[in-house]
Amino acid sequence: MTATVRYMKINEIKVSNYITKSGLPGTDLVINPYVGCPHACIYCYASFMKKFTGHNEDWGDFTDVKICDSSIKPQDVYGKRVFMSSVTDCYNPLEKKYKITRSILKQLYLTECQLTICTKSDLIIRDLDILRNMKNLTVAFSLNTTDENFRRDCDRASSVEARIRALKVIHDEGIHTVLFMSPIFPGITQWKSIIEAVGKNADEYWFENLSLKGGFKYRVLNYIKNRYPHLYPLYSEIYLCGNNSYWNALASETENFCLENNISFKNLFHTDVFSANRANAKSHSSNGQISFFGD
Repeated sequence: MTATVRYMKINEIKVSNYITKSGLPGTDLVINPYVGCPHACIYCYASFMKKFTGHNEDWGDFTDVKICDSSIKPQDVYGKRVFMSSVTDCYNPLEKKYKITRSILKQLYLTECQLTICTKSDLIIRDLDILRNMKNLTVAFSLNTTDENFRRDCDRASSVEARIRALKVIHDEGIHTVLFMSPIFPGITQWKSIIEAVGKNADEYWFENLSLKGGFKYRVLNYIKNRYPHLYPLYSEIYLCGNNSYWNALASETENFCLENNISFKNLFHTDVFSANRANAKSHSSNGQISFFGD
């Protein structure tokens, strides 16, 4: 069942266009139907958006709903790689009421764009009547644990079970599906267990490490210190001392496992080491083709 929204500040704001040029590699355009996100992930990099909104509320306790009177022009997205969404979840609980994402999908339905939707919500199933007929569509579910207690600590999105079930429903419709294992928490995310739980209902697996920057860094570190004290020395070594050996080893391990088991995958680790190596390194899929998401 889709998560509900606790009390928060909700504003409706007028915008002239839903489409924004993307600064993300491998993506031409992004669409963010909302500003802020009720999912309130403790590790959310998008919390930096708060400084542009004028909100005093904590990240996750406010959402601006974008209202746009103009339609998306097909020529503006023709042949473009479009990502929903980069700094919010387009299927956050407010979507159930406002249906902004559904309205946008109706506008994109017959356009020749390459659309990727990334979400933590099973609400996406509501829009199967549109999604099942869209061309060049990828749906990615973000999930980094099979432990529902840990999931509750980290976000207010759909449960682990609901996400896995929704992923299967989407996959059974013939839509290209991705299990986006992000962010991987050292010592907590049991990535093989996630693959076992999801299996072939994901056409592809993406792996991304936990990156701690900005204001949420010490919030996450304090959480680890309080809830997983035995892991705090590891987190201190990685995030305070800058030791990337854990990620080096994990990248090799996930790569070898996927190649041995004929699993299509992309390693998206973004430490200094991996950023330096990406120009020469290659992300492998089961058919031997090469691609980094975002390259």
